[in-house]
This record gives sequence, structure tokens and C-alpha cells, in this order.
Amino acid sequence: MRIKHIYCPMAIFTLLVSMAWIQSCSGDDAPAVDTQIIADEQISTDPENPIDKEQDFIPEGVVEVINAEKIDDNYILVNDAGANRVYLMNKQARLLQEWSLTNNIGNDVFLLPNGKLLASLEADDPQIKLGGKGGRLQFVNPDGTLEWDFIYSSLAGETHHDAELLPNGNIIAMVWSRIPVEQTAQAGFMLDEDVFPESIIEIDPTTDEIVWEWHSWDHLIQEFDATRDNYGTVAEHPERIDINYIPNLGATSEVKGDIMHANAIAYDEVNDVILLSVNFYSEVWAIDHSTTTEESASRSGGNYGKGGDLIYRFGNPEAYQNPMGARMFHNQHFPNILKGADQGKMLIYSNGNNIGKSTVFELELPSAYNLQNNINNELKVLWSFTDPDLYSSKVSSAVPLPNGNILITEGDFGFWEVTREKEVVWKCNVQGFLWRGYSYSKNAPEILALDLP
Repeated sequence: MRIKHIYCPMAIFTLLVSMAWIQSCSGDDAPAVDTQIIADEQISTDPENPIDKEQDFIPEGVVEVINAEKIDDNYILVNDAGANRVYLMNKQARLLQEWSLTNNIGNDVFLLPNGKLLASLEADDPQIKLGGKGGRLQFVNPDGTLEWDFIYSSLAGETHHDAELLPNGNIIAMVWSRIPVEQTAQAGFMLDEDVFPESIIEIDPTTDEIVWEWHSWDHLIQEFDATRDNYGTVAEHPERIDINYIPNLGATSEVKGDIMHANAIAYDEVNDVILLSVNFYSEVWAIDHSTTTEESASRSGGNYGKGGDLIYRFGNPEAYQNPMGARMFHNQHFPNILKGADQGKMLIYSNGNNIGKSTVFELELPSAYNLQNNINNELKVLWSFTDPDLYSSKVSSAVPLPNGNILITEGDFGFWEVTREKEVVWKCNVQGFLWRGYSYSKNAPEILALDLP
């Protein structure tokens, strides 16, 4: 017999007598099974059950154990952007550690091997007030003290969403760069407004110097006005970015100049390539990081000989009028490049806007970043998971677990753990707006450095 254990805070335990509540708590349309409801004072001491033996805690969420034998019993770092909370919990939703941050989350916060946090936060007064706004990057010590505090927030540009630590100790971060309406018109943009295209900066945290940068504005194409800059045939130049892709869709009412809305950055250290998740284009762009800043503004130089032009893109061939390949993403988050035995693969969460269903994909990265027109540039799907109940139009993520399972963050629900055979073995409904969940083994250096009680 398979037993489900559902844990809920004591304040709501009296509601558990209602079978309707039980159904909504489980969120499960599977065939009926025997269900055991366990309150805090009823927690089992059976060593075969992965249940926290302490009886004096209020869980951070409602936990549903569907198949205890297959659960990965490690820790989750929770990024709750809605409540501006970052905390570590176990699979029983017990709070293990929480960090006090100086500013609101500007979305991503994660642990480094030395136990410090790399936090993307909002500035005191963000100057570009778009969704995912930031303006501040920090290293936070395990005791909550600041080691590094970097502010990049002005009317001209603002960091946002995500940042990544490079092997050399530098940090790459995404930036919205403000382009005034006079320049957007000359560039062939079809709307009469300022725009905030994507840039990437690399910061040396020992000096606060920006040592490398890339600007999407240097790599545009448009078919709107032959008398303006960047005019050309989009389908013939997949390495360039159609500045009017979003306006051509008629999707301008909520954009307010945020025509690309990148939401994640990742680094392929084997190939020295940056992957940028561009949400409004439903694509991931590959950018050559081996260039100099001067080369990144051009169409030559670097390991791939293309300067800062895109060396690859995937997820939505419609964004560059490619007739080959099927669209995979309808908005997406977190291109998670895998390592070790899974080198050459990535996980990504496709939100599934417009189709009402999210999907987690494991994809095979290209053996060579060689973008071409009129061929299928989409990646091979190695594994995928979806479910009628899995849908979040925003945020969300997926990470691999040591036992081979996948931990999925469904942004407006909480967490799922699924096996490679697509069996859901654990869920946790957390009230919040969950940017990502990161998994750490109990003996990982990130956790050992925290010296948890």
C-alpha cells in the first residue's frame, strides 16, 4: 500500500476534516489511494518514513509524499520573490536557515561553494521599473554580513533578474539599457517610444570594474523602413535580432519598451559561451564570451569569428522567420546547463503561455554553435515532463537531483519531484511567488560551510 502524508500548519489542521480540502491540498487527479493526514503532534517516528522527527515546527508549505522510497532527501534553497524571502528547507518543509537581505529580491539568490550568497537585489530606488527590476548585486556571508555590494542603477541602465559567477571569480549580469526614442526611430523600430534592450556586463568584484560587455543593440535587423539603420531581410540573417519581432506580433500593450525581457543568464564554461533566456522572443540566445568588448560590438572576432552576433539561438524559429524547425518554447525560464556526467545537456522550464501547459525539457546542447538560416536549429529533446496540473505563466525552474530525479519549481504553486520515468514522488505547496528552487546535498560544500545546527 502506498501512503500519502500531507503536512499542514497547525493553524489549518482543523480544516483537514473536509474531504474537499484534502483534494485541493493534494492537487492530484490520480486514482484514489489510502491517505493518512498527519498533524505536527502526530508525526511518525517510523525510521522508514522520511518525516522530520521534531514535533515543534510549522512547515513552510503543505507536503505531499506520494512515493517515499523514491524521494531525494536533501535540501532546497527557496527564492520567494513575492515575500522577499530566501531560505533553506528540507523535504519536510522545515525551515533550516533564512537570510535577512538588505533589499528586495531582484530575483535570483543562490549559494556558492563557500557558503556565501550571490544575490541579485533591487536598488534602494530602481530607476528602470520593469518586472524583475534590480540594480544591486551582493555577496552575503553565512552570518548575513555583506562582503560585496555593487550598485548599477540609473536612468541609463539597470541590472535585473539574474547573475552568474564565472570560474575566474568575475560576475556576469543582465542589464536593461535605455535607448531614447530618437535613436530607436533611426534604428528602424516601428513604435514611437524608448526601448530597453538587453545588455550583459562582466564585473570584477575585487575592483568593481566592468571588464567586458555586450549589447544586443549592436546586432539588430529590421524590415520596417528601408531608409533607417539595420535594414535587411530577417530570414537571411539569423545571427541578428529583429527589433520589431514583438511589435509585429501586436503584443505591445504591456511591454512598455521592454521588447526582449531576458530573464536568465547561464555560462557554458567548456565553450566560453553565454546563454541568454529571452522571454518575449521565447528563445535562448548564445553569445561568444571570448571576444573583447570592442569585438562584441562588431560582427567579427572571437573564437567563432562572429564578434557579438548570435552564434546560436533556439526555442522559437518564428522569431527569425526560419521556416525549418518547430517552436518549442512559449516563454521560458532558467536555461540550466548541466555538468559532470550530464555535460552537454541543459534543463529549461517552458512556461507554456498561450497553450496553458508548462513543460520541463532536457535538451542536448549543440556540438558546435553554428547557426544557419533555412535549417532546423532546434535542439534535440532528451527528456521532458508535463502534467495537466503543471502550469505557471511566470518564473519557475528545474534542477537535477543526486538520485536522478528532477526538482521542478512551479512558480505559483511550489515544488514537484519527479523521476526519470515521470512518476511524481513528492510535492510541496508553498504560498508565494517562487522564482527558483535550488537543491543542495546535505554534504555539499555549500551546506557544510553554513555550519547548520
